[in-house]
Amino acid sequence: MHISLQALKAFESAARLGSFKAAATELAITPTAVSHHIANLESRLNTDLFHREVRKITLTHTGKFLSLNASKAFKLIHDTIEELNSSHNQIHISTTSSLAALRLIPALHELNTEHPHLNVDISTSESLDKQLHTLPVRLGEKGKVNKNDIINSEVFNVFAPTTLRTAPWLNNQVTLYTCHWKNNNLPEPPFADWLTKNNLGSKQFKIKTFDQELFGIQQALANNGIVFCSNTLVKPYIEAGLLTQFNSQAIESELCYYIPDKSRFATNTYKTIIEWLKKIIN
Repeated sequence: MHISLQALKAFESAARLGSFKAAATELAITPTAVSHHIANLESRLNTDLFHREVRKITLTHTGKFLSLNASKAFKLIHDTIEELNSSHNQIHISTTSSLAALRLIPALHELNTEHPHLNVDISTSESLDKQLHTLPVRLGEKGKVNKNDIINSEVFNVFAPTTLRTAPWLNNQVTLYTCHWKNNNLPEPPFADWLTKNNLGSKQFKIKTFDQELFGIQQALANNGIVFCSNTLVKPYIEAGLLTQFNSQAIESELCYYIPDKSRFATNTYKTIIEWLKKIIN
């Protein structure tokens, strides 16, 4: 059964206001048009929705039932549109603690300067946030992620404080911090492959692990050891001359940062944020 949306709106307005004339004023149409819409609706439903008296209308039992639900439906539509409008320039990014703390939050000032109309906030979570207006940036396994959703492929290396003049593992065993993810489904950082690529043995390193890369990086910055982590997270510290890789060869990993179902974030605002994310972490 095809029911005209205009007829439903005319009925809902007349039922709520108790007058065809008042409904006509609210909808910017004529009282005759309101009456016509409602008559068509009653014909479609094969029932009366109003008791019509001289200068007075009252709802029938069926009319009361339809009025209640029509009002709820139109309110839901109105509230949804209001929410979409209010969220147009409001972006909520959910990502890992390390990426948020080391790369995204420090870069927010530049984003705000370039796009002052945007209101971006960042929260951290190790699980996927599926809320409607949240842009999730997750760490995942490349082979299990839609390639169109990937915004960065992770490359790993060993980094040490620049206060050290030579690679500390050349002469003595050195404490090395790496990661064991909270998410057991993620591939481990490819430290064994890095050792092979650089012709090194594991006995040269005393391995300690955290569940976040950021903690290992902090230890390296504090000169408490060296860190095996992704290039993405230490890039600012390399550029600032605080950490170095001593010409060791980086190793590609199976890890990537990605945005699940990235194509659904199709507005110009989201596109701006995604391009900013790509710029920051590549």
